[in-house]
Amino acid sequence: MEIIINGVKTYYQVFGEGTPFLILHGWGSNSDRWIPVAEKIAGGVPGGPGPFKVIVPDLPGFGKSDALPVPWDTNKYINWLEQFAKELGGPSGSGEFYLLGHSFGGALASKMAVKYVQEIKKLFLGSAACVRKKTAKKNFFQKVSKIVRIFYFLPYYAFFRKAIYKFIIRKSDYVYVEGIMKQTYLNVVAEDLSFHLPFIKVPTVIIWGDKDELTPIEEGYFIAKQIKNSKFVIIPGAGHDLNRKQPEALAEKVLENI
Repeated sequence: MEIIINGVKTYYQVFGEGTPFLILHGWGSNSDRWIPVAEKIAGGVPGGPGPFKVIVPDLPGFGKSDALPVPWDTNKYINWLEQFAKELGGPSGSGEFYLLGHSFGGALASKMAVKYVQEIKKLFLGSAACVRKKTAKKNFFQKVSKIVRIFYFLPYYAFFRKAIYKFIIRKSDYVYVEGIMKQTYLNVVAEDLSFHLPFIKVPTVIIWGDKDELTPIEEGYFIAKQIKNSKFVIIPGAGHDLNRKQPEALAEKVLENI
């Protein structure tokens, strides 16, 4: 399905019928990668909550949605998300819905939850990229990136640069994005959302893999500590890509805590 939001053609998929359940994917992902999770959540819990109408959009700039006309930051994405939810009967519409955000989508979901506390029935944060605090390690990687850019004029620079990011920095998506999305990525990672976590009053379930290297489990514990009355759920042996590597386990943890 497609819908025009703020001039941006947005592609989204719907699974099942029932209480609305919105899923926001992470950076570089898309709705197709969430089909197994969405299908299982849509069925609900036998004899319990559900079924659900699971809605998974391709965020602008990703998947089958339009490319961004200019670089965005998280506030631009939130503005788009508010309009998207309104079109589908969310904020200021027909009532409550569930919200699941993974990684970058988790950062957006956390900001959304602060504003729409009355309408989000429950918030699920999966490996949410909310913590962007400066560390000695991050400062080192930034310095390496600046040094690498000095040699842009050399032959095979692109290959050399990708090798540096892949084998030394490793945890950055920056090298894999092009054009406007490069600045969008920099805008997103520049915003530390730690400060607003205590303002989340929505019942929250935080789901993390104990082998996550991109958003270490320590960040999950920090988020859980900042959000009062939240529940922290660990998927043993899971990494960052919960929806791709452990879709059944992720969906089960959601339904167990719905």
